[in-house]
Amino acid sequence: MGLGTVAVTGAAGTIGSAVREALRHDASRLILLDRVPLRPQTANEDVHTVDLRDAPAVEAALAGADSVLHLGGVPDEAPLADLLEANVLGTHHVLEAARRHGIERVVLAGSNRVTGFYPAGHLTGPQEPIRADGLYGVSKAAVEALGRLYSDKFGLSVICLRIGSFEPVPVEPRHLATWLSPRDAVGYVRAALTAPRSTRFATVYAVSANTRRFWELPEPSVLDYTPVDDAELHAGDIPGADLPADPAAPQAGPYASPEFTLEHIRP
Repeated sequence: MGLGTVAVTGAAGTIGSAVREALRHDASRLILLDRVPLRPQTANEDVHTVDLRDAPAVEAALAGADSVLHLGGVPDEAPLADLLEANVLGTHHVLEAARRHGIERVVLAGSNRVTGFYPAGHLTGPQEPIRADGLYGVSKAAVEALGRLYSDKFGLSVICLRIGSFEPVPVEPRHLATWLSPRDAVGYVRAALTAPRSTRFATVYAVSANTRRFWELPEPSVLDYTPVDDAELHAGDIPGADLPADPAAPQAGPYASPEFTLEHIRP
């Protein structure tokens, strides 16, 4: 299925770069946004150096897009003021630009960290209450809430992908549950961009088919993608992979520790 014109924010990032390379042959045009200057690599790429905090610049860059993949923002724990400005306000500007331009589909990069305090022994689904593991998770919960608001109030079709641990290969024991392979990441993005417009709002965990995963895979009726990679195939290369996991420990692992957030709280 052709993708038409797809706008990608955060196009210079790790996931953005992988998606850019994968989608440039499927989309008639790619509109690439990032704070980092980019150069077009193919004739169907348009690049824009944009700070997502600049609402008029975001709106101008998204003109002509059929869909938006919003990956831009602060990608990890940080002071709350920075997260609110980059992640929450930036997402608001993207959604508002989509509303103004009549863009029907927006795919938002959420995070598994919105539910990081559920125990590792619990298979967690997207309908369960938020249990963020830190300030970053709180900002991503607000991103999801904004997406739901724009779907309910303004009729946008919004899909939130709670992205797992995006790595070329898993490298630590937690990744045996949380890994999202590059191939599966692209698969989830394609499915989200092409899902029927009758899907008004959905939240799914974007995670590979890991034997040890603790998040539900999406129902085909919600998002028609079945992941293909399994971190277990790499377990022999990961120190500590053979040690039993504590089912009562938080899914977030070290991200759930007080110290991980305290260092970002300004005195």
